[in-house]
Amino acid sequence: MPRKNSLKVYVKDGYYHIYNRGVEKRTIFENSQDYKVFLKYLKFSLSSLPKREDLLKEFTLQGLPFKGIPRLPKNFYSKIELIAYCLMPNHFHLLLKQNDEDSLKSFMTSLLTRYVMYFNKKYDRVGGLFQGVYKAVLITEDVYLLHLSRYIHLNPSEHTNDLKKAYSSYAEYLGLRKTKWVKPEIIRKFFDKQVIPEIQKISSYKNFVEKYKKDSKEVLGQITLE
Repeated sequence: MPRKNSLKVYVKDGYYHIYNRGVEKRTIFENSQDYKVFLKYLKFSLSSLPKREDLLKEFTLQGLPFKGIPRLPKNFYSKIELIAYCLMPNHFHLLLKQNDEDSLKSFMTSLLTRYVMYFNKKYDRVGGLFQGVYKAVLITEDVYLLHLSRYIHLNPSEHTNDLKKAYSSYAEYLGLRKTKWVKPEIIRKFFDKQVIPEIQKISSYKNFVEKYKKDSKEVLGQITLE
């Protein structure tokens, strides 16, 4: 069963539903650039770092040129895996796997701090952007992982009729886009091996998301964003 989101339990190899919304339900992604910046920050945090020589940049100090490596944000490659995501105008959902025992908190703090700094500077504002601390729900059963990915990918349906074009990982799941830092195979394997009884007669992940009759919200209960 999923754990209550009021108590954050961080464990090695744990799967988590991470979500939050804008303070007072305000918009946190005003336009396409904002979505792309958030995704850029995700990409950097979850991708392997370039070689040292590729990071070197030229600087000038007291009129003298020199080369050095600029201070970089924290990187969580191999520590955190992104299984699924969707970004909505006033909230976001991430399905993450923590490969060690304590990286998730640092990852989310780094990601959201960077985005708030970007957003506040761009829109000339100060103060918090999100509604308190992010929510983190530990998922302990495969059936919840499966339905959570569906819930996340259906989230944009209230704003678009074409889920493939939403700011989500659905295109990766359908094989329409390949992104190294998104790991759809963790969920798609359920359809290859047919290990979950309730999807044994469902031929594809697409049919599960778009045609399955059961409402995933009923399965997930308290771990969805109200």
